[in-house]
Amino acid sequence: MRHMTQLMGRPILEVPGELGVRPVPADLLAGVRMALVGLAVVGVPVLGLWVATPNADNGAAGATRLAGALWLLGHGAPVLRGGAEAPLTVTPLLLGVLAVVQLFRAGARVAARRGLRSRWGGPVAVWAGYCGVAVAVVVHCAGGGLFRSRVLPDVVAVGLLAALAVGAGVRSAATSQAPTPRAETDARPVLDRLPVWARPTGCAGVVRRSALAAGAGLVAAGGVLVAVAAVSDAVVGGGRGMAVLGRGSTAVVALVLMAVVLLPNAVVWGAAYALGPGFAVGEGTVVAPGGTALGPVPEFPLFALLPESGPGGWRLAVVVLPVLAGVVPALLLGRAAATGATDEEPWHPAATALAAAAAALLTGAGAAALAGLSGGALAGGRMAWLGPVPCWTGLAAAGWFAVVAVPGALLVRYRALSPGSPEPAALTGRAGRVRRSAWLLRARVHAAVVRLSGRAS
Repeated sequence: MRHMTQLMGRPILEVPGELGVRPVPADLLAGVRMALVGLAVVGVPVLGLWVATPNADNGAAGATRLAGALWLLGHGAPVLRGGAEAPLTVTPLLLGVLAVVQLFRAGARVAARRGLRSRWGGPVAVWAGYCGVAVAVVVHCAGGGLFRSRVLPDVVAVGLLAALAVGAGVRSAATSQAPTPRAETDARPVLDRLPVWARPTGCAGVVRRSALAAGAGLVAAGGVLVAVAAVSDAVVGGGRGMAVLGRGSTAVVALVLMAVVLLPNAVVWGAAYALGPGFAVGEGTVVAPGGTALGPVPEFPLFALLPESGPGGWRLAVVVLPVLAGVVPALLLGRAAATGATDEEPWHPAATALAAAAAALLTGAGAAALAGLSGGALAGGRMAWLGPVPCWTGLAAAGWFAVVAVPGALLVRYRALSPGSPEPAALTGRAGRVRRSAWLLRARVHAAVVRLSGRAS
């Protein structure tokens, strides 16, 4: 009777062959629902603008094709534009992030619900449902219109992105359900080739955190540059970006929405600018702190924020931003080196430098990937490439991080383990870390009291 009550209280799609396990059709419909939600996020504004536009040339089919093309672009799928079939490959990162977050969470939920032993049946169903909608969108956009899809490349691009995002979610759920020491031994095959004293034991976690902190600092630097450029254009430049918007209310809303969608791309370009290599806005152009060489650019609000052609001059000061972005990772690495990442002996200076170099390489790889995703072709000919060059951006990010983080981590480690300090540096293990933290707190309180008493006297 109890089992009958449980079954009667379940929806039809929740009746599995084994109680407590979600059926495959429900996961398939979950993937379809996620794809439709993403399409709605893009399609509702497009259809609203089509309704509000007087004397629109294309019908509703043209508006839906435009929405589908934008949705495909958000997944990194190439699209053809115009009668000349000019390539359009610039990925709106905001739409891509929304899709990845949705798929990642879906993979994690399905894997956690099904458990570790049967975790792949549900994620594959979610992926299949998502890709089924993608196939329908690609076929719909393959007809005539201003924007047209490329059937095979677009399906492959959407399927690959969905597989990577869902797989990452499954792996995250598996790690949270059954933690293993693998995260601490990911670099063991490489470290085993080094002398014992040069091995940063348990460095995988702190290296990842340091790289993420450096990446967050670079993204913040790019955001600051975009904000400063917008304020400078409004105050000093006469509002060139606002002048582009004077084309009627519908055109203003459309351009503002496109600018918001492409704002993360602009932030990545700003980070590449701060790193030094800069970015291009067409063949034979460069926008960098050392100088800017521009030709005619499309009329778009974000392009109005570009600096004018000429030498860099005072703009070279922006290179201080990557230096600041490396301070927090240096502190993380230095503290881990002083205390030992896994309750063991403090790292040797060579091991500390090795961990900082590994974090620098990871940061450079992430910067190169973001630079490649944020750029692409806007048309054929001169506009065949816009955005940063991935290899130069990655090398600059790794170089700046290494220059700041390696000596910074060594300095933090030296101050924490200095011989003149009464701190018990020889202690290891969890008890030693607790005693060292308590000593640092007492020392800071004592120094503050001494300063206050000196000022009072």
